[in-house]
Amino acid sequence: MVKQKLKVTLLTGRTIEQGVGKEAGKATQGYFESTTMAYMDICDMKKLGIKNRTNIQVTTPNGSVILRAVKHPRGAMPGMIYIPYGPWANAICSNETTSIGMPSFKGTPAEVEAAPEKPVLTLKELLKSEFGK
Repeated sequence: MVKQKLKVTLLTGRTIEQGVGKEAGKATQGYFESTTMAYMDICDMKKLGIKNRTNIQVTTPNGSVILRAVKHPRGAMPGMIYIPYGPWANAICSNETTSIGMPSFKGTPAEVEAAPEKPVLTLKELLKSEFGK
């Protein structure tokens, strides 16, 4: 069986949970839980054959990460995923600033596929995979 891949637009930004986790410390479980999810439209989740909190692989031209898919709490948003700011979002966003000094964290083309057998990397594992240290 061929795995279904869904083309989406990636948006990243702040969430209350991500902010609280950051204040508690980036090495805390709260920060990990709040930044390793991708909010998705429930119909898009059904297209992939996944349920809430199933691991997914998100791939952009800049990289790939495993995250947990979570039903978007504010209703329909087909064709888009939202990932809270953090190292996992940074791993797949471009670092190009196009001369404005700030990379774009909105509107990145991405592909999403179910990855229930793949683990979400810990912060230490992610940094090691990104920087080799």
